[in-house]
Amino acid sequence: MISVVTNAWALLLGLLLLMIGNGLQGTLLGVRGSLEGFSASSMSYVMSAYFLGLLIGSRVSGNLIRRVGHVRVFAALASLISAGFILYAAVPHPVSWGIMRLMVGFCFAGVYVVSESWLNESATNETRGQALSLYVMVQMIGVISAQALLNLADPTGYTLFVVISVLVSVSVAPILLSATPAPVFEAAKPMTLRQLYEASPLGMVGMFALGGVLSAIFGMSAIFATEAGFSAAETSIFVALIYTGGLILQYPIGWLSDRMDRRVLIAGSTALGAAVVLGSIPLLDSFVVVCIAGFMVGGVANPLYALLIAYTNDFLEHEDMAAASGGLMFANGLGAISGPLLIGLLMDRLGTWTFFGFTGTLMAAISGYAVYRMSKRAAPDETSAYVPVLSQASPFAVEMAQEYAAEMAQEDEERDAAAPQPEKAGAHV
Repeated sequence: MISVVTNAWALLLGLLLLMIGNGLQGTLLGVRGSLEGFSASSMSYVMSAYFLGLLIGSRVSGNLIRRVGHVRVFAALASLISAGFILYAAVPHPVSWGIMRLMVGFCFAGVYVVSESWLNESATNETRGQALSLYVMVQMIGVISAQALLNLADPTGYTLFVVISVLVSVSVAPILLSATPAPVFEAAKPMTLRQLYEASPLGMVGMFALGGVLSAIFGMSAIFATEAGFSAAETSIFVALIYTGGLILQYPIGWLSDRMDRRVLIAGSTALGAAVVLGSIPLLDSFVVVCIAGFMVGGVANPLYALLIAYTNDFLEHEDMAAASGGLMFANGLGAISGPLLIGLLMDRLGTWTFFGFTGTLMAAISGYAVYRMSKRAAPDETSAYVPVLSQASPFAVEMAQEYAAEMAQEDEERDAAAPQPEKAGAHV
């Protein structure tokens, strides 16, 4: 881990600044939108636009990089993000915000691809797993620490929008100055959605439902908090605890993932999360209860992304793991686009409690479907490695994680084949 930090500290610093800017963006818009009098359903379109842009950008950014190169793509897209962050305050309207969120999501997809490709280039085969783990930690720490910035200035003014714009602009310097020549971007040919579903129905269905949960907590948590009457400080604490839960529970769930039937872990963790979240609904007047529910939904949902990828890998050949990443991300992206739209509509029609009602119901559905799938086939004899990766990661990072998992599985097979076999009884005369 120390060698990874030594070789890539400047790159990781730039990524941290990017995540702080992006992490504050959603919370700040949620608070400012409420102060502007925008309805929850109007803001849901704004938040959903980011995930639509992210999905589009993840599918076309590779062509941009191949045409003009990593450096130009990164500099151009980071500049557009920085400009978009300033324009939020200049043109406070749901339609203009939706357009800018679409642009920002598209640009962040390309920025993630470029920065992650350089991170991969700075790692060796021996340190790639550590680099991925450190990357996840940097992402989570960036989003968590971003929430503290919400309390530095009045969200009705320009200051906070200038801050996130400056953070993105400054992040460019350490990334570009530390970057080595990046490898040629080559995305694996994706498997079809039908092939992926046939290989792992739970993986595909779980990814789609999880997209709704993750987009809800990433895009609508601040809107829920402001609609519920929380102050800016309380909103920042609530959102930070969602990601703190993901950071703390990522590795215990990953550790369990490599030591038990993953379907049991998926069903059990989502059932626990659903019970806590749905059980908190009658007690939403208590800020402490809301924070506990937020911690739990983040703690279950964030590691579940990597867990579903690992479970899907258990039914794939090594050479197909990287190809599966595109389909899994696409399923998650479709769920992510629809999540905020549904929550915004429900919050306007039925009340703020539907934020937890929606996320809890989706987690309960994942749990129930996992139990159902356990009755359809036995657990695989051999499992792939759990590799931490978050839903905000680009296709490049997910493919990198998939390739690392395939390498670990191949090494395990070679180690087992080389190990001396126990002698059979009666072999000696």
